[in-house]
Amino acid sequence: MTDGIIVKDSNGTQLQDGDSVTIKDLKVKGTSETLKRGTLVKGIRLTDNPGEIKCSTKQVKGLVLKTEFLKKA
Repeated sequence: MTDGIIVKDSNGTQLQDGDSVTIKDLKVKGTSETLKRGTLVKGIRLTDNPGEIKCSTKQVKGLVLKTEFLKKA
């Protein structure tokens, strides 16, 4: 699915399927949830878009996050 696509976090570190990342404060659209700075997200999945990843947290399932808000853990 993501053959040849290089996905990088906000610091320019390359991300792979299954990596863990921490996030900045984010208000999740469509919910009343705010994900706090430093929240650890495990087991990310890469998408066909190099600027996005798929993940789930305890609070919200099925998130698509922009890599500009992530840092590899």
